[in-house]
Amino acid sequence: MKSKPRILAIVLAGGEGKRLMPLTQDRAKPAVPFGGIYRLIDFSLSNLVNSGYLKIVVLTQYKSHSLDRHISQTWRMSTLLGNYIAPVPAQQRIGKNWFQGSADAVYQSLNILDDERPDYVVITGADNIYRMDFSQMVDQHIESGVGLTVAGIRQPIETASSFGVIDTDHSNPQKVARFLEKPTQVDGLPDSPHEILASMGNYVFTADALVDALFADAERLDSKHDMGGDIVPKFVEAGDCGVYDFTYNMIPGATERDKNYWRDVGTIDAFYEANMDLISVYPIFNVYNDKWPLYTGYTGLPPAKFVYGHHERLGHALDSIISPGVIVSGGEVINSVLSPHVRVNSWSSVRNSVLFDGVNVGRNATVVNAIIDKYAQIKEGAQIGIDPEEDRARGLTVTDSGLVVVPKGAVIER
Repeated sequence: MKSKPRILAIVLAGGEGKRLMPLTQDRAKPAVPFGGIYRLIDFSLSNLVNSGYLKIVVLTQYKSHSLDRHISQTWRMSTLLGNYIAPVPAQQRIGKNWFQGSADAVYQSLNILDDERPDYVVITGADNIYRMDFSQMVDQHIESGVGLTVAGIRQPIETASSFGVIDTDHSNPQKVARFLEKPTQVDGLPDSPHEILASMGNYVFTADALVDALFADAERLDSKHDMGGDIVPKFVEAGDCGVYDFTYNMIPGATERDKNYWRDVGTIDAFYEANMDLISVYPIFNVYNDKWPLYTGYTGLPPAKFVYGHHERLGHALDSIISPGVIVSGGEVINSVLSPHVRVNSWSSVRNSVLFDGVNVGRNATVVNAIIDKYAQIKEGAQIGIDPEEDRARGLTVTDSGLVVVPKGAVIER
């Protein structure tokens, strides 16, 4: 009987996430809370675990404490079976430099490959919202015999300038002919002229080919040591790069509506919109698919509670996600996402907003069109999202769309 190939998964989680400031002011982007009880990294890790890959290292660097803590407290695997999910910080093993790019992060961590000796390496990012069975991509990679397979997702052709675009070989749609970095003009797909294949930042490498490519890249003075910008083009030039079309990835329990959902939440507005999708009557991304579960770490919390049933002091929530440990005490919550331990006090109103863990909304306060980071206190009678100029005067971030972001631990007075 043929033995199963040895697979090691590497999650690149060192990103600074500048476009998500101030949510990334005190944490790495993959540690940003999402959807009430999750962290962004939970989606990548859940995909890998559900795919059957149980040896996973998470390469961290930027403000990684909360990310490391979340992984160590939540993602515990069976040591009896030799499985693990381990955060690995930048260690300066090769020189006195921190990670210079995504390829350099893997290059500086090649000791992990020496220890595990995998046949194939799955490399993925840590901050997108999607479901994916990586085993299907690995199967195609092994069958193709190429050194690298890149996952591609179909996107409207007018968005090409925002992505690394995969130009396929017309005689073989699973072969990459060119890899174009944010092109202004590009041809559409043969079977769909109005779409392009955009790189998802997910890769499968044959281990030996990956090691050789990383050593060669490390010696190049003109390289930015980036996986998409430097490593992928070299495989393409060598005719050794395949593409896996995410359209054909089949997930148990998926519907036509949420099939192939993938969302980059790299900006404040995109992050907010993805949260708002979850609370729609028919969300595109379905967190309730128990056939491909999303794992996270909240246990031992009390149920959510809604108190005061008087018509003048009614604690209630409509069209919202309410996490464990939340208390809505005589206030109203409408079209919002509330994370654990949030408290909404009497006669206050929270609308169209995302509140992270431990936020306290005082009596008679109003929060509209806002993202409130952990442990912020909205004091009695204060208003957020009503007057943009007043919010800016407080030092808060206000996006062009009018979305207000309150940083972690802030105290907002009336």
